[in-house]
Amino acid sequence: MDLDLWISKVKEGQHLMENELQLLCEYVKEILIEESNVQPVNSPVTVCGDIHGQFHDLMKLFQTGGHVPETNYIFMGDFVDRGYNSLEVFTILLLLKARYPANITLLRGNHESRQLTQVYGFYDECQRKYGNANAWRYCTDVFDYLTLSAIIDGTVLCVHGGLSPDIRTIDQIRVIDRNCEIPHEGPFCDLMWSDPEEIDTWAVSPRGAGWLFGSRVTAESPMLLAVQSHKQSGSCLSGTSACPGRSQVHVSRQRPCDCLVCT
Repeated sequence: MDLDLWISKVKEGQHLMENELQLLCEYVKEILIEESNVQPVNSPVTVCGDIHGQFHDLMKLFQTGGHVPETNYIFMGDFVDRGYNSLEVFTILLLLKARYPANITLLRGNHESRQLTQVYGFYDECQRKYGNANAWRYCTDVFDYLTLSAIIDGTVLCVHGGLSPDIRTIDQIRVIDRNCEIPHEGPFCDLMWSDPEEIDTWAVSPRGAGWLFGSRVTAESPMLLAVQSHKQSGSCLSGTSACPGRSQVHVSRQRPCDCLVCT
């Protein structure tokens, strides 16, 4: 694989050939399988929220925040769906992971799911751009290998969705079997789907999956700070915002410079 050539090709708006994409996905799976469910990351690192197929915004983000490997990144899931260039987004992130595995961490989001991508656009995009569903299958197989969370300097927990009433310790995240489709309930599901809210403890989520969690939950967390990117409404809409309990930070989505820099 000529990763540098492929990176240049995709940045210019071209697609990899189907066999090249398959080879890339298999290669990255071998890297991801070695990562922990709670992947340790050292600062300085830039934490980025949902991309959702906004390829040009992703390119602007690199221009503003720095290119890999000069800048280290954590991407907090939801790379695909909704936007028109999910394939390009996921491909370039896989290429950067293959080329600079220690400098970029890819977390799973609730849209890294076979079920959701058949509804919200990624499946149709792959069909349109490749003429079949093979590219979608290669990419969704990678989803099952993506790590569930990252921990910066042992104190800052990064997760796509939020916390779970079934998870009291970080070690409980470490033992989750992640090599599967996201389940409809349980701790794995909650990490992908939960949201912070201005409540005290726990409440049923209107999404139908995960939970709403409040200030007492974050205050009792073993982490000094938790970072998430899943929430779409309420007080955490633009840039980075402190959420309930002030031990939770939300990184908003689909904006070229919506990042949190940990130094």
